[in-house]
Amino acid sequence: MNRSPIIALDFPAPDDAYAFLRNMPSGLCVKVGMELYLQNGPDVVGRLKEMGHEVFLDLKLHDIPNTVGRAMEGLARVGADMVNVHAAGGSDMMKRALDGLEAGTPAGKKRPALIAVTQLTSTGEGQMNSEQGIPGTLLDSVIRYARLADDSGLDGVVCSVLEASAIRDACGENFLKVTPGIRMADGDLHDQKRVSTPTDAARAGSTHIVVGRAITQAADPAAAYETVKRLWEER
Repeated sequence: MNRSPIIALDFPAPDDAYAFLRNMPSGLCVKVGMELYLQNGPDVVGRLKEMGHEVFLDLKLHDIPNTVGRAMEGLARVGADMVNVHAAGGSDMMKRALDGLEAGTPAGKKRPALIAVTQLTSTGEGQMNSEQGIPGTLLDSVIRYARLADDSGLDGVVCSVLEASAIRDACGENFLKVTPGIRMADGDLHDQKRVSTPTDAARAGSTHIVVGRAITQAADPAAAYETVKRLWEER
């Protein structure tokens, strides 16, 4: 995917997403999550591609390796530009996901980028320690998952801006660091805990940012997008 801000299309119905996009610039990067995809199916991705947008299909697969591999083989034919899994599924699962994508990608087409979720941006360190049973710091956990994804051949990870520079140091400049939890300086945190601004993300080494309500719920979404894009590109 190109490096433009990725807009999270967190709408309950496809028509809501399409109506929103009709008032936005052409050739955007958009994210389709579980809500929109699971209730409406793969036609959503096809329609967005027909409209000229690049699509990050954010389904966060996490299952036994063979199941994830077969699922990815099918998703490769849907037309998304980027897909993801949970790094917690382990190296065998991630490698099988990559194999499935390569097997399912139609001849002459580029394989979708495959990235792994490290720790959700809604997760705090105390929750990770007490509920996931993972000791130590959240940063240590994220770096461990990022290295595991890199060793498994994946293209990058989903992380917060707070971990992006450390992942760059651990996995290299070209390893994708896709960072959700992006808010404007005066924005509401909503259900996120580890959030940052577009400017912070650019300085920290994020390769992509995902922005949802700061754009989709703005009074003027197109103007909000242009502001986010300007801040993101002022590196």
